[in-house]
Amino acid sequence: MIEIGMEQGCVCRRGVRVPLGAAVLLCAAALFASSPVHADRIDNSIAVFSALDKVTARTSKFEVPLNSTVQFGALKVTPRACYSRPPEEQPKTTSFVEVDEIQLDGAERRIFTGWMFAESPGLNAVEHPVFDVWLTDCQKPRGSVAQRGSESAGPDAGEAAPPEDDFFQPRRRVRR
Repeated sequence: MIEIGMEQGCVCRRGVRVPLGAAVLLCAAALFASSPVHADRIDNSIAVFSALDKVTARTSKFEVPLNSTVQFGALKVTPRACYSRPPEEQPKTTSFVEVDEIQLDGAERRIFTGWMFAESPGLNAVEHPVFDVWLTDCQKPRGSVAQRGSESAGPDAGEAAPPEDDFFQPRRRVRR
């Protein structure tokens, strides 16, 4: 509770006198600190998964573009969305994933549809007796400055232009 007293330009807070200017700054800081600040989510174009084959104890890491399917053993993993936060924010990486199992007769059966969270891999896990699959990261933000620059420059934007004079030619490595 803050009571503003006009005597000597001070503010009294529970018996403590604070100069008026400092009190205004403290009140403004308390106002902004109490309201949560939400960062925009980053829409990514690649989901990164880790998988475990429980029979062979083989682990694999694979990157899957959105709306593409990658097969790991008898599982087909298809991410539909992948979101992350900026590096300065608390990490929160999520992906909406569909996982299908290829059965012995060749038919596919959906065994998982839902959100996976990289920070809590056990929260919504794929329940399968032989394979485990979990989200680890999202990569390649959509609409980033680098992507927009390369898309507008054309297909050869990633290639460097050849140097125009001999001074900037790459050096040869000499083995000794």
